Amino acid sequence: MSTPPPQHVRAAFGAKNAEPVLIERGPVWRCDDVALRPASSPAEAAWVAQTLGELHVPDLRIARPIRSSDGRYVVGGWAGFRFIEGRAEPRYDEVVSASLRLHQATADLPRPRFLNLRADVFALADRAAWGEEKAPLDVDLGGKLFDEFAERRAKVGLKSQVVHGDLFGNVLFVGEAAPGIIDFTAFHRPAEWAAAVVVVDAMAWGGADDAIAKRWSHLPEWPQALLHALLFRLAVHALHPKSTPRSMRGLERAAHQIGEMV
Repeated sequence: MSTPPPQHVRAAFGAKNAEPVLIERGPVWRCDDVALRPASSPAEAAWVAQTLGELHVPDLRIARPIRSSDGRYVVGGWAGFRFIEGRAEPRYDEVVSASLRLHQATADLPRPRFLNLRADVFALADRAAWGEEKAPLDVDLGGKLFDEFAERRAKVGLKSQVVHGDLFGNVLFVGEAAPGIIDFTAFHRPAEWAAAVVVVDAMAWGGADDAIAKRWSHLPEWPQALLHALLFRLAVHALHPKSTPRSMRGLERAAHQIGEMV
C-alpha cells in the first residue's frame, strides 16, 4: 500500500504529528515508535492483536499491539503496534528455529473461527495442498508440477495447531538481538509444516543452499511436511494474479531438491 495512514488514524493510535515512513517493502508504516499496517479483516486483526499481546516466546521479540484511544484494535482499516527495530535478512536457519519456538508457544491456542471464512488465494492454496478442496490452478504457473507432486502425498500423523504460515521475509534481525516478529498469518496446520514453508521459500526465492532441507530432517515426518509446504507454494503461485514464469523458476528449483527426499 503506497498511501500512508491518514491523520485521524495516526491520531487514534497516539501518533498524530508523526511523519509516516514506509518500512522497506511495506505495507507497514512507521510513525515514531508506532507502526501501522492495513487490516482488511477486523476479526483477524483483533485476533492477531490479542494473540501477540499475550504471547511470550523465549528469545523472540514481539511487536506488541496498540489499542486506539477508544479501545479498538482497528481504526479505518488500520491496526497499530509498537515499532521494533530490524529488517529481514537471509538467516534462514534462524528463521526456522524461531518458527519452532513460536509454535511451541501457540500449540494450545484454539483454532480461530475466522479461518472458516477465508476464501483468498492463500486459503484456497492451503486447502488444495492438503487435498481438502480442488482449486483452479494455472497449469503453466505451478499447476502441472502440483499435480505431479500431489501423487506423492501420504497421510500425515502430525498434530495441527495454530501456526504462522508466512515467516519468510517477515522475521526481523538487528545485530545479535533476538529475532523480531510484527504480525501473525494464521493457519491451522502442523508446526513442522510452518517450518517447511520457510525452507521452501528460502530455497525458491532466498538463495538458500540446497542442504537447508536436510538440516531439518530430524523433525517428525519432515519429508511430508516439506511436500505439503511445496504443494502450498505451488498452489499459491498457480492461483496468484501476479505470478510470473520467472518466479516459477525458483519453485522448480526447490521442487527438484525436495523431490529427492519424498
